[in-house]
Amino acid sequence: MTQESETGHPATVDLAAEYEASGVGEVMRELDEALIGLAPVKQRIRETAALLLVDKARRDMGLAQDTPTLHMSFTGNPGTGKTTVARMMSGLLHRLGYVRKGHLVTVTRDDLVGQYIGHTAPKTKEVLKKAMGGVLFIDEAYYLYKPDNERDYGQEAIEILLQVMENNRDDLVVIMAGYADKMDKFFSANPGFRSRIAHHIDFPDYTDEELLKIAKSMLDHQNYGLDEAAAKALAEYITLRRRQPHFANARSIRNALDRARLRQANRLFSEAKGPLDAAALSTICEPDIRASRVFKGGLDVDRAARPQAAE
Repeated sequence: MTQESETGHPATVDLAAEYEASGVGEVMRELDEALIGLAPVKQRIRETAALLLVDKARRDMGLAQDTPTLHMSFTGNPGTGKTTVARMMSGLLHRLGYVRKGHLVTVTRDDLVGQYIGHTAPKTKEVLKKAMGGVLFIDEAYYLYKPDNERDYGQEAIEILLQVMENNRDDLVVIMAGYADKMDKFFSANPGFRSRIAHHIDFPDYTDEELLKIAKSMLDHQNYGLDEAAAKALAEYITLRRRQPHFANARSIRNALDRARLRQANRLFSEAKGPLDAAALSTICEPDIRASRVFKGGLDVDRAARPQAAE
């Protein structure tokens, strides 16, 4: 039973018990299970969770009144898990009582900025209305700022965002994401954002070994597998592909696997002489991987990894 002080607030707190009771432990376990690698990111999330748990305990004891600044910046190359972590962060904040709903609204510049006078404010305010009580994830946030274009309305969206981030920080958390160098320039040009963002988390690229584990996990979720020769070919593919332009980490691997499944299906249709069992339908073989142009020095078609797609 929790003891109460003379003020009516709890006199003590069991942080370990609160950790489990709040569901934070469940979110952190889900984070470990859902994401391969990303050790520094996971550590930062754990530290943030600990900070919020202590802050919640302090509020319960009457020691803190102001809502902490929870707006964040996620930086890193495409396909490094920024959107996935944002979704888990929204759940974490909801369980700890920092947002009412815990939903995630993901947007880009096109969702916020209009194409003519008077169009931007309604668009931005409508997005903010949908995001209230949860987390607003702005991908490639630096595209909001285009100082070289006098007719651009991004600055209007920026001003509205800054006002809401300050005045509604007890009902909305904004996460801005994109390439690290471009985000640095964006914050330098818009210091109002930097002063409102307390948590900056950098997402490292995956290693070759981690990408291979990710690939096998993706296939496993779809009830596919690699034979031994295909696994070796995929490891070689990953090494070659990441040296090429427009590589988007896990996203590029997912696209490569989609193409491998396409080749497998065509191979089965052309080679099958009779009934096929489940193993044949579910096994990616070496030819399905090595048919990629990457092995001939070419570039796989990877539209999702173009520079404009930062996450």
